[in-house]
Amino acid sequence: MKVSLFDFELPKELIALRPAPNRDGARLLLVKGHERQNHHVTNLAQFLNSGDVLVFNDTRVIPARLSGKRGLAKIEVTLHMNCDNGLWKAFARPAKKLRTHDVIVFSETFEANVIEKGEAGEISLQFNCKGQDLSDALHKHGVMPLPPYIASQRPVDAKDLEDYQTIYSKREGAVAAPTAGLHFSNTLLEDLFSKGIEFAHVTLHVGAGTFLPVKVNDTQDHRMHAEWGEIDEQTAKIINDCHKRGNNVIAIGTTSLRLLESASDEQGITHPFSGSTDIFITPGYKFRTVDILMTNFHLPKSTLFMLVSAFAGYDAMKSAYAYAIEEKYRFYSYGDSSLLFREDKL
Repeated sequence: MKVSLFDFELPKELIALRPAPNRDGARLLLVKGHERQNHHVTNLAQFLNSGDVLVFNDTRVIPARLSGKRGLAKIEVTLHMNCDNGLWKAFARPAKKLRTHDVIVFSETFEANVIEKGEAGEISLQFNCKGQDLSDALHKHGVMPLPPYIASQRPVDAKDLEDYQTIYSKREGAVAAPTAGLHFSNTLLEDLFSKGIEFAHVTLHVGAGTFLPVKVNDTQDHRMHAEWGEIDEQTAKIINDCHKRGNNVIAIGTTSLRLLESASDEQGITHPFSGSTDIFITPGYKFRTVDILMTNFHLPKSTLFMLVSAFAGYDAMKSAYAYAIEEKYRFYSYGDSSLLFREDKL
């Protein structure tokens, strides 16, 4: 499909630079075909049934943005995929100043060797430490990697250290938050649990590639960056049992959805999964596992807007986004949310 089909005009003032004062106080646009309803995230339980399963991504964002030097040249690095033993894939700016075997110095004791250069500013870095030592160094020298559409308008501050993590985040490794999950408070989780709704947790370490613009003219020419994810045996059973009894699986965010779809077979059975996925979902994709999707509002011409168009219907989503802009919903990571019902199950 032509990428231009997924373009739309978004007023700059609708880009949220801060979250709602209360996590669950954000607005929620329900989209079921061409039906639209205005609600708030606090109303979520009323659209779900006892026995439904919410699937959360429990990844935790690390301070993945680093400032260093190659000689006298300043280099900005954003990590995006952990390859283990101190090896990370990253995006560098300006990448053209870097060569293989260059050393980027972040402090007197913390540095990395450029072992490979890829396309579009991507590099592979071998740090001079690994494991807990590397984690400690990142927490000391790195900063929270806010999305570029926020970071370009204001600096990262102490409030982001809390705001840009879900309350259930556990496994460090993401360089971008699973932002639909930012709306959940303990009170909302208690309300959902008291209604008999079940919770399941998966892990997908979201990479910075999620913010990369689609620079090709046709979706078939776009290459997704791989991200590491894991679904354990118990979680797979919870999801499969949910479908067996006729309930819905609700993905909290596109990250949960992409991992679930990567781990499911053509019969809709979810299997334990551990590894990388570069699944790219566009209209025409046949969904296997997820019945309902809760997700924020995404960028024009982004892979995530393509995904929601595949899920809820292209025409329905173009119309819903036009409506959201007219109603002044707040967009992107710190913005409002939507609850999308799968087009082929209406």
